[in-house]
Amino acid sequence: MNLQLTLAGRYLAGRKLRTFLTTLAVVFGVLVLFGMNIILPTMIAAFQENILGMGGVVDFTVTYATGASFPRSTADSLTDVEDVRAVSPKLERTVNLPADFFDKDPAALDSISAVNLIGVVPSLARAMRAYPLNAGRFLQEDDAASAVISKTLADSLGIGLGATFPFPTTAGVADLTVVGILPPRAEPGNEEVLVTLGQAQRMTGEQGRINAIDVNVTAGVSEERHAEIGAAIEAALGEHFQAGSSLSGTEMFTMLQIGQAALNLFGLLALFMGGFIIFNTFRTVVAERRRDIGMLRALGATRSTILGMILAEGLLQGLIGTLVGLAFGYLMGAGIVRFAAPMLTSFLNIRLGDPVVSPGLIAVCVLLGVGTTVLAGLIPARQASSVTPLEALRPSVAEVDARSRWNTGSIAGVAVIALSGLALLSGDSSLAVLGGFAFLVGMVLIAPLLVRPFTYAFGRVFGWVLVRRGIGSLAQGNLVRQPSRTAVTASSTLLGLAVVVAAGGMITCLTGTLFDLLHKTLGSDYLFVPPSVAVWSTNVGAQTGLAERLRAVDGTGDISTLRFAASEANGQIVSLLGIDPQAFPEISGLAFTQGGDSAYRDLQEGRALIANGSFQMAIGVDIGDMVELLTPSGPVSYRVAAVGSDILNAKVATAYISQADMAADFGETNDVFLQLNLAPGADRAAADAEITAIAADYPQFQLISGSDYYDSMKMQLDTAFSAFYFLFALLAFPSLIATLNTLAIGVIERTREIGMIRAVGATRGQIRSMVTAESLLLAAIGVIFGLAGGLYLGYAFIGMFNFSFPVQYVFPASGVAAAVVIGLLSGALAAIIPARQAARLDIIRALHYE
Repeated sequence: MNLQLTLAGRYLAGRKLRTFLTTLAVVFGVLVLFGMNIILPTMIAAFQENILGMGGVVDFTVTYATGASFPRSTADSLTDVEDVRAVSPKLERTVNLPADFFDKDPAALDSISAVNLIGVVPSLARAMRAYPLNAGRFLQEDDAASAVISKTLADSLGIGLGATFPFPTTAGVADLTVVGILPPRAEPGNEEVLVTLGQAQRMTGEQGRINAIDVNVTAGVSEERHAEIGAAIEAALGEHFQAGSSLSGTEMFTMLQIGQAALNLFGLLALFMGGFIIFNTFRTVVAERRRDIGMLRALGATRSTILGMILAEGLLQGLIGTLVGLAFGYLMGAGIVRFAAPMLTSFLNIRLGDPVVSPGLIAVCVLLGVGTTVLAGLIPARQASSVTPLEALRPSVAEVDARSRWNTGSIAGVAVIALSGLALLSGDSSLAVLGGFAFLVGMVLIAPLLVRPFTYAFGRVFGWVLVRRGIGSLAQGNLVRQPSRTAVTASSTLLGLAVVVAAGGMITCLTGTLFDLLHKTLGSDYLFVPPSVAVWSTNVGAQTGLAERLRAVDGTGDISTLRFAASEANGQIVSLLGIDPQAFPEISGLAFTQGGDSAYRDLQEGRALIANGSFQMAIGVDIGDMVELLTPSGPVSYRVAAVGSDILNAKVATAYISQADMAADFGETNDVFLQLNLAPGADRAAADAEITAIAADYPQFQLISGSDYYDSMKMQLDTAFSAFYFLFALLAFPSLIATLNTLAIGVIERTREIGMIRAVGATRGQIRSMVTAESLLLAAIGVIFGLAGGLYLGYAFIGMFNFSFPVQYVFPASGVAAAVVIGLLSGALAAIIPARQAARLDIIRALHYE
């Protein structure tokens, strides 16, 4: 093994450019996989710390399974649990604040954009944990409109003891008086505003209810006893309560985890393309080193020695590439985390900690980086070990690989493509997506068969352009000579550009669909928008008085409101939105994928719901099925009347029920989102002034016009789609490396041939043009393959979105144009170094090269 490692190390050191390019492919794949898996776990950890930092130091925090509130009397049942020392009920709500709520200065950056309102029973809370005060006193049982805040919050607001500050409530703005100031807040999380439990219940419209119970147990109990107490607490309360640390913001965590999965796929694709590059390199090693291998075999080297030497080269490059990729991936991830930290602190009051790197992530990256490299070299290594000494010592000049005819791989490729076509015609979106990836595999398998006709077709174009230089046919012949190697390089381009085209197809289709849905959902004259849309649980809504005041405005037409409740179905946390089945379709509406507008009548009749696509997939239901939703008083069955979505909640498992059912089953009557239209012929100026005056009493909402909101959302979608283009364009980078690698290897392999061409009179410019033409031919072939694969993938992916809202397929002209530009530009850039290398070859040395 030492001999094999020594030979491998010397060979790699003697061919620095090729070693660098091959290793760079591994670096890129590992960098993306490792770096992206640092960013999101760090953010998720910060969110978790933010949530856990809210509860203080207690043994247990008891919550309802859905996070919903429940009667305060529930806490009384815990006082009889053995070894429970203290019980403190509380009502805790994260309150997102509108822009400039405290400072009233649009030009200044908001230092406080969210706070935690915590209502406690003062005597019970102080028995639970210590509240050391810098100034003033703690809350008293009979306090009203009093608050205890931290010194950091007081300094941020510029207030002191005895001062008042505004706070949004469901009945408008309340003025709270600071009666006590706690030490500066050191732990992660939002600033806290402590009020009495009764005050918090009045401010949130949750009279007589709480949403958490803090429990401390007798000091010194063992870990086993601690677990038994937790089980006893849950048994005393019922199966739908949990004793532990509650995580709110489930929607946010779900979206982050979806994003992490998408980025994992991105890194795996990059690493997979790196494997193609490495495979191509090691295949060429066999052809170039025939004499070296023959001499080693003639001197007594066994097949296992040759096999081990080639695999050792892959192992060394895999280790080096993986280690470098890990280092640069960490720097990339840590850099992005550091860049994002100030924005998250300012806008979400979340402090990002150190980058999160798990041992499992390192192990996976090492396994994939090294494993991909070794596997990519396995087939070439077996080929090298099977070469006999006599065969290897024969001259290999101008050897042609004729394996471009029908063979087992080509037949398998045609069969795979046929199966992928059947999957597309099946109408099943999951099968269609799998068929899309199968189509790419089939294209890779039949690529060697297509290289020759494609090369001749494009070669005529390049030959016509380069006819005066006389090198068009040479570039064409060099690619046809090794169609298998050319096909592997083109396959790398295929994978990268297929993703670009597929992304372009999805963006083109989604753009039109989303904009139409956006206009339908949010096209009303006025919107009362809370600080957080879709993550409804962190908003303070408004009592029905707001909607009643708006209806009283002269000139007001239809008004629609949304109400929110959290629930659980089949073990999954879901969002429920309460709508008025009569008013909602008049001013807004849903895009139905199953069923239609008749579902609104079903909601009026009671205990029916409209599920969105995410809810349908998460719970696994269809029209007519019964679903048990967990309410504060226990499970209640609802019938699925239809499947439809709006633009705001498409990503979150959401069901729409009537507001009457929401009030009866969930006790929720606060409005979290309001829309209204003016009546035909209304005096808009007068109505606008009156509506604006009413909105001033409810600063938890931002009053905007429907057209302004539509324009804002459209701009955000355009920006997001542009970012996707940039992200997917990065996948073309490995194809650039693949083309560069192939051309550089080709120059080395054809050193003597290039010397002969120079000797008969070819200029340096002609040699550069020849290599550039080869690169552009390679890129053109890869672009054709990539367009075919990308169009199929894009069409298949569109079917995945139809479960959320109906999407019509549109030909992705912009994605096709981007793929052509990226592919040809990559080919031109990849030719720069190999073209210069070929043109600068010394004629005498080249003619002596063997």
